[in-house]
Amino acid sequence: MKILITGGAGFIGSNFIHYVLKRNPDWYIVNLDKLTYAGNLDNLRDIEHSVQHEFIRGSIENRELVNYLFSLHKFDVVINFAAESHVDRSIKDATVFIETNIKGTQILLDACREHGIDKFLQVSTDEVYGSVGPQEEAFTEENHLQPNSPYSASKAAADLLVRSYHNTYGLPTVITRCSNNYGPYQFPEKLIPLMIINALEDKTLPVYGDGKNIRDWIHVEDHCRALELVVLKGVSGEAYNVGADCQLKNIEVVKMILHVLKKPESLITFVIDRAGHDARYAVDASKIKAQLGWLPHYNFRDYLPKLVQWYRENGKWWRKIKQGG
Repeated sequence: MKILITGGAGFIGSNFIHYVLKRNPDWYIVNLDKLTYAGNLDNLRDIEHSVQHEFIRGSIENRELVNYLFSLHKFDVVINFAAESHVDRSIKDATVFIETNIKGTQILLDACREHGIDKFLQVSTDEVYGSVGPQEEAFTEENHLQPNSPYSASKAAADLLVRSYHNTYGLPTVITRCSNNYGPYQFPEKLIPLMIINALEDKTLPVYGDGKNIRDWIHVEDHCRALELVVLKGVSGEAYNVGADCQLKNIEVVKMILHVLKKPESLITFVIDRAGHDARYAVDASKIKAQLGWLPHYNFRDYLPKLVQWYRENGKWWRKIKQGG
């Protein structure tokens, strides 16, 4: 099977490539990534000579390049990881989020229509649902999309485009909406790696507001297993939530990291809250469990010391990223 993966040098994309290449010797991956600040070829260094993986530097907003790749390869599946994903950056300027997350998705969908594929998988986020109240049930795939940040609005718009191409043109599309990922090789601006790295360097740990915002956490490999199942068994036209039912307040996560590192809680500094900060994310993953047989394997509390150790042992990797190279 020949697969186009976009954004495969990023955190989730690179983890997915490593995961599936070990398990599927008949899969060939063309990896298109424009290598923005969050894309890093070091994430793929150990497979740079793999006969199953070909890297192309480029953007999904480049229609000419995308069409060239589709004409050169007969792709069976397209998996779209490519996205601008940092909420704070979208609040400062949403332009690149519109270009990549919406326009780029449309260009991919058009190429899929023209050249024909067996499946288009849009890798989305639980943030498209907006915020769920403290006593409300977790979001299901039937909930309306109510994004609250420019980032999540751009992802919701992309989801709606994908849905429309299925309903209007009969394009075989599937959408996954995953909760917050954690694991190795995550870009240091995200909560968990930022807190680990700052604590390792005895720097202050900035926490928005009162730190009581709740996020639903899932290990990146559990996410990757879900995506593999959706590629193989996902029903065209459907959306699948992916979550491990691990809801924690941000301040709880930060304190757990400090506890693992035996660092004082005095390193925590509360900062002015993010504009439009969603209070709670929570997704109901019953559908993918019942229909595709997926279950998460990792326990957040058990794995956290191993993750902290990974960042401790890979200082060369994250220091290079922080320095912009």
